[in-house]
Amino acid sequence: MNTSLEFSYSTPALLFPAVSLLFLAFTNRFITYADLIRSLHRRWSEEHSVVVKGQIANLRLRMAFILWMQVAGAMSLLFATVCMVLLFFGLTLLSEIVFGAALAWMLLSLALLVIEISISMKALNLQLKDMEGV
Repeated sequence: MNTSLEFSYSTPALLFPAVSLLFLAFTNRFITYADLIRSLHRRWSEEHSVVVKGQIANLRLRMAFILWMQVAGAMSLLFATVCMVLLFFGLTLLSEIVFGAALAWMLLSLALLVIEISISMKALNLQLKDMEGV
């Protein structure tokens, strides 16, 4: 019984819609953060609050994570495309290795997303503490 899977164009092509959805999600997060930064800038100009300063530092870190999430996602797409080119030229083993790298970049992008979400939760908790007066 042969249990090996056939590696074809459809395998790396599976990453294209996934990466597209990730970029849409990352772009939405970026736009939301840009609006929040503008809002915090206005507040900072008026009150120089310690809470606003903490939010600004948190947002700076989150923006860096979004940048690297997008870079990792783009690398995943790039490697998936290279994988398809290698398949076109009949270099199956090399294309499988490159596809593995595309998956690794995708995993990195998702791991960064999880970390960025946890940082976002800290920002929300900071805001809640300020509202509670703690």
